[in-house]
Amino acid sequence: MDFLLFLSWACIVFTVGMFSTGLSDLRKMRESKSAENIQFLPFLTTCLNNLGWLFYGILKKDHTIVFVNTIGALLQILYIVVYFYYTKMKRQVTLQTLAAGATLITGWLYFTTFLTEGEARLNQLGLTCSVVTVSMYLSPLFDLVEIIRSRNVQCLSFPLTVATFFTSTSWVLYGLQLNDYYIMVPNTPGIFTSLIRFFLFWKFAPITQSSPTYKALQM
Repeated sequence: MDFLLFLSWACIVFTVGMFSTGLSDLRKMRESKSAENIQFLPFLTTCLNNLGWLFYGILKKDHTIVFVNTIGALLQILYIVVYFYYTKMKRQVTLQTLAAGATLITGWLYFTTFLTEGEARLNQLGLTCSVVTVSMYLSPLFDLVEIIRSRNVQCLSFPLTVATFFTSTSWVLYGLQLNDYYIMVPNTPGIFTSLIRFFLFWKFAPITQSSPTYKALQM
């Protein structure tokens, strides 16, 4: 098997698996008939990120990026719909969703109307998606600081950390093979933040630990 094809399948398997971790939150909402203690913004921001990378994959004609982010966007939309159904804060969720929709439409108009066809549009879209992905990978660092202070890792998910590590590594290697820095660079922080989490689990994890809720993921 060609190494690039192997990496392509690794990206698909690990990334879809990472996006699927939100199914645990979906199950909790259905069982409790409530969206309490479930974060909404990670679903929304991950959906926007997926749609951005989907557009990038279409412009680049990369079937791996297109397939992965199509699945990711559909899963996030499912999570958003279920969350809206069970949440008591429907007005706040509606406003956040409308704001995200407005951002998406504005971005789409900018990249399809004001930018010329070709490399300029692809590069600027890749840069935009990269910045968003990096910010999503680095956003949990504030939680890690609190974990170090409290010496308690119960708010972290070990399976999600493993999935993030292998997903980020796969995309970095895939980007290297394609010589695409917009794929490689934004996924590099995911490797480092995962390694930090592994260290925190080794340092502070109790013998038994329950899996916490889903948090935002990338690409």
